[in-house]
Amino acid sequence: MRFTSRTSSDGVTEQFFTLGEIPGVLWTPEGARGTRPLILLGHGGGQHKAATGIVSHARRYAAEGFAVVAIDAPNHGDRPKDEEFGRIAAGMRAGMAAGEDPGALVAGMHSHLAGRAVADWRAVLSAVQRLDQVGVGPVGYYGMSMGCGLGIPLIAAERRIRAAVLGLLGVHGLAEDAARITVPVQFLVQWDDQMVQRDQSLALFDALASTEKTLHANPGRHGDVPSFEADSSLRFFARHLS
Repeated sequence: MRFTSRTSSDGVTEQFFTLGEIPGVLWTPEGARGTRPLILLGHGGGQHKAATGIVSHARRYAAEGFAVVAIDAPNHGDRPKDEEFGRIAAGMRAGMAAGEDPGALVAGMHSHLAGRAVADWRAVLSAVQRLDQVGVGPVGYYGMSMGCGLGIPLIAAERRIRAAVLGLLGVHGLAEDAARITVPVQFLVQWDDQMVQRDQSLALFDALASTEKTLHANPGRHGDVPSFEADSSLRFFARHLS
């Protein structure tokens, strides 16, 4: 892991890094030493590791004592775009313009990215836990939309993740992995989501095998998650990762 920049403000230190070809950002409390809970932040489709919502959540969590890491998903942010990704993205846009089910189209994109994304996250998790200011503490995952689509196969495969906040996605292509998830989950649904059919969101929530799972449903479209859900996710992680 090679750190390329370091800044501190308002009690939070932000460090950009690369791990092989994986670009990422680590946030920790300023002056942090010793083991602490770690939260992995998965960004949405078309976004990147330093998108406004990612940074806002990261700094909020780090100010409360967590370590937080985000990486660019394959074909996003500072990572190169491959031809197959371009073809799938073009087909997805054309399908949506033609009125096809967005959930099925998005699932195809996520399926293309998931294998590489899971391997990337597991490598970054191992590297970050070797740092003195993070250590081998409990791990949580937060991901909405594509962050959920790539997070579900990760959580199903990675036993170090002990709790997750997920949502804004339907069950297409995810039922099998969701059935392997048993950690506590907080799941967000936007009731008027124009990208994800409501019944598909509820089916994904139902598919999760977790005995402790909570559904948070709010009115509004795909990007209209209320700001108070950030407070709720912080309480959720504090409860399960302390």
